[in-house]
Amino acid sequence: MRQESLIQKSSFQFSLDSIKLYKELVTQNEYVLSKQLLRSDTSIGANVEEAGAAQSKRDLIAKMSISSKEAHETRYWLRLLNESDLVDIDVSDLFDESNQIINILTKIVKTSQGNS
Repeated sequence: MRQESLIQKSSFQFSLDSIKLYKELVTQNEYVLSKQLLRSDTSIGANVEEAGAAQSKRDLIAKMSISSKEAHETRYWLRLLNESDLVDIDVSDLFDESNQIINILTKIVKTSQGNS
């Protein structure tokens, strides 16, 4: 069995953390932003996993680029939750995690594009 990469581990853990946040948000009757966040966040890891089975470098770049876009969207939803005062939950740790994931994905895409 192949060993998981840093981005696979990070994106999977980030999704688990977001699922916990989603559960908390629902207890505070926040359903709209929480669903958007859950969808975009879990898509990051799903696309990273698909990239692991890429058929070509171009396919890998495409999947990692989609992951990066989803990470940016996730950061947007976290920012909205934080600044809207809809709920009383601190999302700063997840916001920081999203920035780290974006940085890793950006490096992967740029490095892969440079090696093409």
